[in-house]
Amino acid sequence: MGGLAKIAAERGHVVTGCDAQVYPPMSEQLRSLGIELHEGYDAAQLERYKADLFVVGNAMTRGKPVVEAILDRGLRYASGPQWLAENVLMDKWVLAVAGTHGKSTTSSMLAWILEDNGLDPGFLIGGIARNFGISARATASRFFVIEADEYDTAFFDKRSKFVWYRPRTAALLNLEYDHADIFPDVAAIETQFHHLVRTVPSQGLLVVNGHASALKRALARGVWTPVERFGPGEPWCVGPIHADDSFEVMVDGARQGTVCWGLMGEHNRENALAALACARHAGVPVAKGIESLGRFEGVKRRMELRGIVGGIHVYDDFAHHPTAFETTIDGLRRRVGKARIVAVFEPRSNTMKQGTMQDRLARSFGGADLVYCYAGEIGWDPAHALAPLGSRVSIHEDLDPMIEKLARALRPGDHVLAMSNGGFGNLHGKLLDRLTMAERASA
Repeated sequence: MGGLAKIAAERGHVVTGCDAQVYPPMSEQLRSLGIELHEGYDAAQLERYKADLFVVGNAMTRGKPVVEAILDRGLRYASGPQWLAENVLMDKWVLAVAGTHGKSTTSSMLAWILEDNGLDPGFLIGGIARNFGISARATASRFFVIEADEYDTAFFDKRSKFVWYRPRTAALLNLEYDHADIFPDVAAIETQFHHLVRTVPSQGLLVVNGHASALKRALARGVWTPVERFGPGEPWCVGPIHADDSFEVMVDGARQGTVCWGLMGEHNRENALAALACARHAGVPVAKGIESLGRFEGVKRRMELRGIVGGIHVYDDFAHHPTAFETTIDGLRRRVGKARIVAVFEPRSNTMKQGTMQDRLARSFGGADLVYCYAGEIGWDPAHALAPLGSRVSIHEDLDPMIEKLARALRPGDHVLAMSNGGFGNLHGKLLDRLTMAERASA
């Protein structure tokens, strides 16, 4: 919604919005654009702003005073995806990136490849790509890259958001069970993905993870578009991987070049294959795309190094699903070798708050040396789920005491990986401040 607000402002509209507890980096982006934010969901704001149109995000549920007032007064409203489709995406070559994991990073890679090759794409991404410093923009280019979310559209439209986007090029990265608050099972999500597949034209392209069984089931319902697959043993695959995390790109058995970059992990290599395949469909040769990835700087809050104090590295990552926890830790392990990895996480997503994936938690943190869980805002006790980790795990319901205990446990050479899909109470900043104070006191 912050990205939509930016695009609307760029198109000359006066934009305001409301939310609760907006946190960086989106709060900073909105502030820099002069977009006024109203704290809370009261109805009084309707008198203050007197908008011509209310663009309703899916966090706006029935029962919120502002929503009830919009309905009672018969005011004009639309969902975010509907507004985007009708006002921005018409006549665009839309390149959509869908999947349970990796959407923001892959969308950012793809947008950067197109940008670096002179195509000036518009984009809307659920994170801030460092190459751009923004999460969204509208341009005169025919190309538009969008992170295609499977979450539902609005309280009045329960289809997945991506059904509105009508892409010509669509990447399907993976598909796992998530969003337990709206989907009863993985089959329901497969149905939504097949709705997306139905919208891709016969002269378009589907770029699909060939090893995702749920995607195979979704496509088995019908495909009317050419498909290119990536993954081990597929036409698009990763060749030799080097010690510095650079790797060879293979297409149909032929080496295309070496991606030399600062990212880590198998998931990011797979993401790169998808981005390269989509970019080729838009006209960028694979070799040129590989060169561009060498200049890709990543996405804020995706394995973002927030600081180093006393030889202790502190990272921020948006991971909020057991698979994401595991792949992120595995990627860091390959980079740091035998150094200690200290995983700090909060089960904050709606799925995690419901305790849906408790049985997978301990396994997902198996690669970490120490695990700190902030359980202050969930409705269940994670002690049983994390019990297999034994003495490696520490569970806390108060954030500041957890940070204090964590700071005392850390030692030079450690890598602290903080994972949350929220602001995490500024844990990263507080921890770095605490470590800096300790370093000065010992000097």
